[in-house]
Amino acid sequence: MGYLDYNATTPLAPEALEAMLPFLRDEFGNPSSIHAPGRRSRAAIDDARDRLAALIGARPHEIIFTGGGTESVNLALIGLALAGEGRHLITAATEHHAVLHAMEFLRRYHGFDLTVLPVDALGRVDPATLSAAIRSDTALVSIMSANNETGTLQPIAELAAVCEERKVLFHSDMVQSFGKETVRPRDLGIAALSLAAHKFYGPKGVGALFLRAGVPITSLHHGGAHENQRRPGTENVAAIAGLAAAAEAADAGLEAEQDRQRDLRDWLWEGIREEFSPAIRNGDPDHTLANTLNVSFPGADGETLLIGLDMEGVSASSGSACMVGSVQPSHVLLAMGVPREIAQGTVRFSLGKPTTGAEIEGALAALSNVLERQNPTLNA
Repeated sequence: MGYLDYNATTPLAPEALEAMLPFLRDEFGNPSSIHAPGRRSRAAIDDARDRLAALIGARPHEIIFTGGGTESVNLALIGLALAGEGRHLITAATEHHAVLHAMEFLRRYHGFDLTVLPVDALGRVDPATLSAAIRSDTALVSIMSANNETGTLQPIAELAAVCEERKVLFHSDMVQSFGKETVRPRDLGIAALSLAAHKFYGPKGVGALFLRAGVPITSLHHGGAHENQRRPGTENVAAIAGLAAAAEAADAGLEAEQDRQRDLRDWLWEGIREEFSPAIRNGDPDHTLANTLNVSFPGADGETLLIGLDMEGVSASSGSACMVGSVQPSHVLLAMGVPREIAQGTVRFSLGKPTTGAEIEGALAALSNVLERQNPTLNA
């Protein structure tokens, strides 16, 4: 079985499982209780917070644990917007729907003005375009660091610098880049960033929000003083412990692992081009995640390709796993100017730590078989 869908989710790292097991078995105390079992659970959360903060160069109280990446994004965008005074928001057309839908919620139900920035043909936002869009009442800008579908990396340092100069809060959805790129929000002048554990070999259902000290935020939930009154609810101790362990494991040997995955990805792309010369690579080939390859196959149907690959034992994706069941072409590709008929024949391959050369060879063989069955002229 060849699994090439690591941008959707990753297997649980052994380090994360080991960190979680005590709190799935014997250490079941409520971290808000003052007795010994409760204090041990609280200590595990505090330790995880300290370790994650140290990893990204933050202070422990700047880390808020959430129920995943989507919750982290929603808490950041809605919480920061409602706590601020400005009534104007900015994002980009290629953002994950967690961002786009949260921004639309603020526009529709809270009366905010919303500007959605265009991207170029490679999927990048021009800092000059952002600067021109900022108004005197702009409250918040949110631009993702790496696109989950194409892997395109945004010029985050430049975008954040524009916001810092204009004294506008800048949030970045770093769910897809955390664990693949070095993340240091304070060095960039970022006010907030979101991450999700299951994207870097941690458990599903847990994430975190970095919120720079002194930045006010309105809680979206009510019913307790957990997470310094910013995210009420009894914490998932096991998942939080697993998140911290997974983050540290992903950071260890990061550069070498990304080099390895980049070589495998390039091998996959060269093999696809040899087999099917009309194939189109989407995204920025120079500013991109090392593990991600988004390819359109003109004349092919993406859904049929994915089903065929699955029958051959290869797991890939058409884009965001959060849009499963959607027959619409990717909003990311359309925003980049990819014609609708081309976008509908697109497959995203994303590699991970377990990916081997044998899997790449197998994927290429499987793809050849699927293209031949779908239309014998496609890979002629």
